[in-house]
Amino acid sequence: MRLLQYNNDGDLSLTEFFGSEIPKYAILSHRWDAEKVTFKDLINGTSKSKAGYGKIQFCGEQAERNGLQYFWVDTCCIDKSNAVELQEAINSMFRWYQNADQCYVYLSDVSSDLSTEYTWEPAFRSSEWFTRGWTLQELIAPTSVEFFSKDQELLGDKRRLKRQIHEITGIPLSALRGTPLSHFNIEDRLIWAGTRQTTREEDKAYSMLGICDIYMPLIYGEGEKNAFRRLRKELGFDNDLLDFLPHAIEAPFNSVNRHDEPSCLPNTRVDLLQEICDWADGEDERCIFWLNGLAGTGKSTIARTIAQRYYKEERLGASFFFSKGGGDVSHAGKFFTSIAVQLANSIPSLRHYICNAISNRKDIASQSFCDQWSQLILRPLSKLGSGSSPSFYVLVIDALDKCDKDEHIRMILLLLAEARTLKTARLRVLLTSRPEIPMRHGFYQIPDAEHQDFVLHNVLPTIINHNISLFLEYNLEIIRQKWTLAATACRFIREEKRFARKRLDIILKSSSSAITALKKHLNEIYFAVFKHSLSAEYSDEEREEVCDMLKYTLGSIVVLLSPLSTFSLSRLLHLLREDINRTFEDFHAIFDIPKDPSRPLRLHHPSFHDFLLNKDRCGDFWVDKKKAHQILAASCIQLMSQTLKKNICEMHAPGSQTSQVENSWIEKCLPPEVQYACLYWVQHLQKGDSQVRDGEEAHQFLQAYLLHWLEALGWMGKASEGIQAILSLEAYIPVNNSPNLHALIHDAKRFALYNRSVIEKVPLQLYCSALVFAPENSIVRRKFKGCIPDWIQLKPKVQAHWDAVLQTLEGHTNSVTSVAFSLDGKQVVSGSKDETVRLWDAATGAVLQTLEGHTSYVTSVAFSPDGKQVVSGSYDETIRLWDAATGAVLQTLEGHTDSVSSIAFSADGKLLPSLQVSNYWVVEGNTNILWLPPDYREIHSATWNKSLVIGHSSGRISCFSFKKGAKLVM
Repeated sequence: MRLLQYNNDGDLSLTEFFGSEIPKYAILSHRWDAEKVTFKDLINGTSKSKAGYGKIQFCGEQAERNGLQYFWVDTCCIDKSNAVELQEAINSMFRWYQNADQCYVYLSDVSSDLSTEYTWEPAFRSSEWFTRGWTLQELIAPTSVEFFSKDQELLGDKRRLKRQIHEITGIPLSALRGTPLSHFNIEDRLIWAGTRQTTREEDKAYSMLGICDIYMPLIYGEGEKNAFRRLRKELGFDNDLLDFLPHAIEAPFNSVNRHDEPSCLPNTRVDLLQEICDWADGEDERCIFWLNGLAGTGKSTIARTIAQRYYKEERLGASFFFSKGGGDVSHAGKFFTSIAVQLANSIPSLRHYICNAISNRKDIASQSFCDQWSQLILRPLSKLGSGSSPSFYVLVIDALDKCDKDEHIRMILLLLAEARTLKTARLRVLLTSRPEIPMRHGFYQIPDAEHQDFVLHNVLPTIINHNISLFLEYNLEIIRQKWTLAATACRFIREEKRFARKRLDIILKSSSSAITALKKHLNEIYFAVFKHSLSAEYSDEEREEVCDMLKYTLGSIVVLLSPLSTFSLSRLLHLLREDINRTFEDFHAIFDIPKDPSRPLRLHHPSFHDFLLNKDRCGDFWVDKKKAHQILAASCIQLMSQTLKKNICEMHAPGSQTSQVENSWIEKCLPPEVQYACLYWVQHLQKGDSQVRDGEEAHQFLQAYLLHWLEALGWMGKASEGIQAILSLEAYIPVNNSPNLHALIHDAKRFALYNRSVIEKVPLQLYCSALVFAPENSIVRRKFKGCIPDWIQLKPKVQAHWDAVLQTLEGHTNSVTSVAFSLDGKQVVSGSKDETVRLWDAATGAVLQTLEGHTSYVTSVAFSPDGKQVVSGSYDETIRLWDAATGAVLQTLEGHTDSVSSIAFSADGKLLPSLQVSNYWVVEGNTNILWLPPDYREIHSATWNKSLVIGHSSGRISCFSFKKGAKLVM
């Protein structure tokens, strides 16, 4: 280690020390914003002529005041022309700062010629020193860090300024106080680096070596991604990368909550199971096997059996069992990320490729389904070598028809069909569903040669009878009914051993009645369960009380929009847990009631939902569906009013980002019942047909808790759902009946749309930036101005009212060149110089798809008339046709010899021959049709249908129109 000192002549000299010989020294932390002084300058004696020499003098003089003879300045003490020395220095740098007696931080962009801390603190907070990669270790490593202004005045030290530093950097106070770094996990330490920048891209990784306690050789020129890849490898970090992917823990066939779900009994479904295995194991080019059938025909049981078989053979890639109203398994939000996590865990040779994909795009979980499928699944599988064993993997996807959105079903089908493109590692997809319209339409778009179908309800009666016979022998030898009835009856009888014979008699008597329809038998079973829950010893008053409790709790459960645990239900419904548990004691035949009270309740069969909400079937136990929704809406509002508050996640820094907060902490601060209330209270209001008026509970809630609600949605990652709720609430409430409430909701819509990125990324800025920059007459600003922190003393002058801009859509990384609305106005497409096309939800501003493929600027975009396709033209001389739902490339049209400047669809949805100006010609398609003399050559041009407008450098505009359908002949 070389150290500087002043010699007797007042000049600087360098002395090299080793190991224990190193004396006490001071160290400088700064940025070279003036002429840099180097090791070579000191050796050549030219250092004093450099503008940056003053900082070196300052460090030496300050060290002398602290009784230190030696000091260290980076570029002066390291010979960066020597690669070996530079590598050793970078790997030793953290230790050198850590061992320094004093560290002086020179802030060249902070002046201290002001009277108080309050006047220099804003400059301190915005200093570029806090944005640089290397300064992170220079802040953390030394015990004593003192901050100086550009006037060389002491501003304070790390201990005194720790609160401000914590708020600026997000580094925990304990780390600033000197808690050893070993007390913080690696992921936390990497988060501290945040968006810090370095001059050389590889230094973003290299500057973390000391903080991560890693030694690693430097390879300048490898690029940022490769440098971080090596760093992660040294850290053994691939496992942690999978944590970036949210996944549905209840999706796999063998998840804990599915442990008691049956598989096919021995000697049942023999031929069908063999047919599926022959397809999976064979050379059949059809990559999808669609097993479809009506409800209760055993699709899930077969899917579970196949999954179990290939799991034992270690050839199951992944499984996803959808469930209606089943939280994460009721929608497609975590479908592709769950499949990717399972594939990474099932196929060791694939794990590295999936982790690399996550490393390259840590926000991949928030990208389009097309991007997730392509980057997390298809591309990694395509990289597996031909020698991998086995050569194919099975995916089992059960009950896809229970996915909550029809467009997502179609998208999943189209993307799964792309598995046919895999060559070395084939993917076989067993998919089950009812033959619903979205499924059938999805398969209509997939060629027959790419999928095999099997219709369960068309199985020969002899086979059905054989299977039913075996099932009944196994479960209930006496009852002879269809499978759904038998399974429900079995649970009812086995539930309470003391009354097993009595319950069996009830079932036998009902089964001997003349009416044998399945619905009638289910009614009788459900009535039997209800009657058993009402003791004959109850008085009429007690019986009525128990009935009311049953209807209150069961009614709430069957209309829930996502399942909840008994613990969460008790909080949402404001009931004692003992009352909830007592209510369900006799309902194990109908509900799957986990022993763990934190796990969600589920219906064994959806028929109970229909039974309870049908007055003709249910009689005295009937639940009014609208009233049940009204109860839940009121319960949600009450729970949110009791729970939500400013800074609910206890993040002290106003700039705290959602990406920096662990999901476990968010779930602790916002438990499932609170998240449920935040997401669904508006839907329950609407489904209950509630009359929402000025001054009533919904109005009172929004007046008091609007910002807290939006903050909670931000931490939950549900900003889009919140905006959609506000939009639907505005449409639901009549302006004439509730003018004040309607005005508040309208203003809240403008406020939320304008601040969408704030809600999504930095929710605490709702109380700062969002309020400060809202218009003076904004109702939200006036209602919540008291929430603005008192450290914002002087606020800027802002406009009086919201302007015409509804929202700003952010995401492109370069200029936007073209935008267009879909014909129904629900989507926006944009093209950019960042070489991407983006699809947006016009109502909420959410990014729906990012379409990648062009290799140069995108110049023009358009929707087809039906909104199902998007077309884009580019400087890369191609036109691309995309599926708007999946983001898949349908066609790439090549042939242009220059950039494509304009594209369009005809009214019938067919691509029009593109009209453009290229190389002094007006070009239609690939044909030059009109040469332009010098005075008419373009600076800019635009086309519409068969019309062309050219702007010239003179300011003149020329208009052309060409006959439609004309033959271009002379």
